[in-house]
Amino acid sequence: MAAFIYHPDYCADIGQHVLQVEKFRKTFERLRAGGIPESAFFEPAEAGDAEVLLIHTKEYLADMRSGVHTERTLPSELPLSPEIIRWVFLSAGGTLRAAREALARGLALNLSGGFHHAFPDCAEGFCYVNDLALAIRVLMAEGAISRAAVIDCDLHQGNGTAVIFRNEENVFTFSIHQESIYPRKRRSDLDIGLADLASDGEYMEKIEAHIPRILDGHRPELVIYQAGADPYMDDQLGTLKLSKEGLRRRDDFILAQCRQRSIPAAGTLGGGYARNPEDTLDIHVQTAMAFWEA
Repeated sequence: MAAFIYHPDYCADIGQHVLQVEKFRKTFERLRAGGIPESAFFEPAEAGDAEVLLIHTKEYLADMRSGVHTERTLPSELPLSPEIIRWVFLSAGGTLRAAREALARGLALNLSGGFHHAFPDCAEGFCYVNDLALAIRVLMAEGAISRAAVIDCDLHQGNGTAVIFRNEENVFTFSIHQESIYPRKRRSDLDIGLADLASDGEYMEKIEAHIPRILDGHRPELVIYQAGADPYMDDQLGTLKLSKEGLRRRDDFILAQCRQRSIPAAGTLGGGYARNPEDTLDIHVQTAMAFWEA
């Protein structure tokens, strides 16, 4: 049975913003209303400073803790306040908790997280702490795992994650994304840059060709899966043309490939900026149900 990680403080006040943080709470509420039992949900603790320092510099951490924007924090394009930093550190702790639960039970999903644009020394693109990298680094430092893979299916390339792990042979980074848009691309171990207007068929052809090869070739002991609702056809920040059904096929295929190989998988919801917020919510909920039903 999959575990879900959620905390009420995931819903920090970031003002008027294309990132609608209430989606985290609404995803939780939809899952509970749909019959997922309370026993499947776990609250995370905030990531500690020692854990954050496994991926970020002490100067950047100090800037985040200060509550005053600097050249290191401004590229987040988010406000900086104690409430927001609590959400950020809780989300990082949530992905770490999801990874621990995945090792224990096979599958777990953080109902936040996926802040893959954060670099070691600065924020970028709505991302302060790279929770994907933090979870892997902490578990490796503890000796819980020795090999991991990041499967990033967000609309945008996981540029921060690529930089963090660029010299680490034991972590395989994969990103499938729209090539023509933000961010400036950094080199992952495998990047699949999709053309504008790519739809379900082309997307799934790439997923089905590469995911089994990655899992068989790298043999990870943990997969961090960045789901991402933003490849959706009516997302505000991109022009891919995936349907909700196509995104569910993606989730089902990736999780099935992990299950077939007995590889634990921890997920994050990632981006989602549909013109109708209910579409983003639908996609996040169906990702959660893919974990529950896998």
